[in-house]
Amino acid sequence: MTKQSIILWVVALMVTIGSAVYQRMTGPSYPLHGVVRLAGKEIAFRLNRNEGQKNALVRIPTGDPAIRGWVAWRRYKTDDPWLALPMTYQDNFLQAELPMQPPAGKLAYRVLLEGGGEQKVVPDGEPAVIRFRGDVPALILWPHILVMFLAMLMSTRAGLEFFSKEPHLKGMTFLTLALLLIGGVILGPVVQKYAFGTYWTGWPSCTDLTDNKTALAFLAWIAAAVAVYRSKKAKVWVLAAAIVLLLVYLIPHSVLGTELDYGQMGKSPVTAPR
Repeated sequence: MTKQSIILWVVALMVTIGSAVYQRMTGPSYPLHGVVRLAGKEIAFRLNRNEGQKNALVRIPTGDPAIRGWVAWRRYKTDDPWLALPMTYQDNFLQAELPMQPPAGKLAYRVLLEGGGEQKVVPDGEPAVIRFRGDVPALILWPHILVMFLAMLMSTRAGLEFFSKEPHLKGMTFLTLALLLIGGVILGPVVQKYAFGTYWTGWPSCTDLTDNKTALAFLAWIAAAVAVYRSKKAKVWVLAAAIVLLLVYLIPHSVLGTELDYGQMGKSPVTAPR
């Protein structure tokens, strides 16, 4: 392996890790963090926005039994009245449980804290939204995550061959395509089925952006694979496909994700029309 190749692999790994962390931390399922000042102290909070098939625990570390709290919640995108759950103090935390919802069901919620003669609402502004999902077997979920990570790594590395004087595109291109096929086209829908009850919620029937962006990236790499054999500008096509996949990874995971339409209860979870 040449020095240039090692450098390109290091760059590809850094880009892959960076994009994965960015996607995770900017997604709507990432916990909502913040700090509120009440009763002369700063209280850091972390509100869950993703849960399996169980009640969702809401915990605020107040460290003070004199501070009281309630969780106000209702089903997302409904006209349901807000319901209030009193929080109990235990082991330095105020806590309460939101009721479990069917897969793809969402609840909007916020926490009201009271202490030292003042009240604070957490979060300050729009309520937090938590989505419930079905449980995905680890033997399916972790291979899906690993293969998609490797696909991003190989895609980036293949794209960087654009800067090589004698690019080696064929092997990297078809390995990237194979990884996307296994991780995104095959395992992705299986994960979706376990989590939300349906294999596909993308175009043209629904608007799940995760499904749609996976399909777009796969098509881009099919075009690159064809170009490797038929185009004199194959490395341009491969670079373009790598950029498409990078842009796809920069879109936060679960944006416009599968969402239960409570107006259609009794039907399978689908992505609500927008």
